[in-house]
Amino acid sequence: AVDAATLASLLAREGSSDGRGGADLVGRVCDSVRRTAEFIADRRERPTPPEPVAGDLFLTAEQSLLLGHPLQPDPKSREGLSEAEIRRYSPELHGSFPLHWLAVAPSALATDSAWTERGRPVSAARLLGRLAPGLPLPADTTPLPLHPWQARDLLQRPAVAALRDAELLHDLGPFGEPWYPTSSVRTVHRPGAPVMIKLSLGLRITNSRRVNLRKELHRGVEVHRLLRTGLAEQWQAAHPGFDIVRDPAWIAVDAPDGTPVPGLDAVLRHNPFRSHDDAVCIAALTSPRPWPGRTTMRSRLAETVSRLAAATGRPTAAVAAEWFLRYLDHVVLPVLAFDALAGIALEAHQQNTLVLLDPAGWPVGGRYRDNQGYYFRASRRTELERRLPGIGSASDTFVSDAVTDERFAYYVGINNVLGLIGAFGSQRLADERVLLAAFRRFLGKASGLGPLPARLLDSPTLRCKANLLTRLGGLDELVGPVDSQSVYVTIANPLHD
Repeated sequence: AVDAATLASLLAREGSSDGRGGADLVGRVCDSVRRTAEFIADRRERPTPPEPVAGDLFLTAEQSLLLGHPLQPDPKSREGLSEAEIRRYSPELHGSFPLHWLAVAPSALATDSAWTERGRPVSAARLLGRLAPGLPLPADTTPLPLHPWQARDLLQRPAVAALRDAELLHDLGPFGEPWYPTSSVRTVHRPGAPVMIKLSLGLRITNSRRVNLRKELHRGVEVHRLLRTGLAEQWQAAHPGFDIVRDPAWIAVDAPDGTPVPGLDAVLRHNPFRSHDDAVCIAALTSPRPWPGRTTMRSRLAETVSRLAAATGRPTAAVAAEWFLRYLDHVVLPVLAFDALAGIALEAHQQNTLVLLDPAGWPVGGRYRDNQGYYFRASRRTELERRLPGIGSASDTFVSDAVTDERFAYYVGINNVLGLIGAFGSQRLADERVLLAAFRRFLGKASGLGPLPARLLDSPTLRCKANLLTRLGGLDELVGPVDSQSVYVTIANPLHD
């Protein structure tokens, strides 16, 4: 057998043109393997999450993704963190920490908010003030939360130090109750809070340094405003159990010349989940992990299907097939319908897609989250501008239909649904051929919902994102034109007859 480090070294030697990407890959794979082993050992030792995590089903699920996405070569690499920081900042270790706060002078403040309460607008500053009561703000300044690692990294940089010297920024330090990292590491949640905060974090996590881009901040607010034009009501009339997790407000810092200061920003995400809402991202649902009373690792999907089979007296494969069909109806169908209705494709991969489960474990709805992953079809620009004048001007979200179709087929068809089918098959819950046939029938019935169903059914090949080659190429998938941020390769389409 070849271990992960040796395999990464061999692949790097073959696939890296200049050697730098290969060396980076080997180091990150080794770090990911080491961290994964640490996370599994800790979960075996502490199988039950502490309070208040245990009382919040959404947060419990977010902190259960120990292995990461199976299509990433280094899903759990945390290079740049010390051992103490690993324990504080890792969701897999039930980390928690207070946020680091800055105060921003009016002339350096950049912000927007479409947040409303009882029909009245609420500013980002007001929302943040509620999250940190008692924060000692200097007069006429606005609070800005940072991830503690980001604060340590940025505050000594010359550009940021100059803002502090000019009294445009004030360092208030750590303050307030602890927040809990979700599966993305940089988005934080606090049980009972109406807001989640998507923070910039300059660590490389999978394919990118997770620093918010200004166009993404605009995009989140823009999508929220677009949905409020009546689009959400029209969409949800047919799909009431599905929604987009909204990012309706943000705050950031501009330099004196008006340019954005990278890394000094935060997205205020609406928290739609109550403590008893069982919302699970598909990556966490399908990933094996230790379970109390078991010696082997097992996914929550396997636990759920097995429990349903025992409760109903039906064969496991039959329950798995029904679970899959319900997932298609409650999660995939609304995503297809949104593209058909609005001309917007969602980057609904396994970590951005959440399934809502009823107390028995059946799918009853879903959510999509990510202010990065929207593709506004260029062919629908006039229609979208009629709904929301000026849409796309600041968010840079319009994409050619050809690129949109390719990405949509990958994220929804390959990553999400075929990945789910692969989990059912590899965990011996169902015959993949049966589920592929069910998916074909579903796509046939959904043929009127945009171009994706026909593409998945009729194309003999599909374009698939190649995370390993993206890593070897040294690409950051959040930088540059959308059609060249990542490497894509052609694969045979298992749905094509």
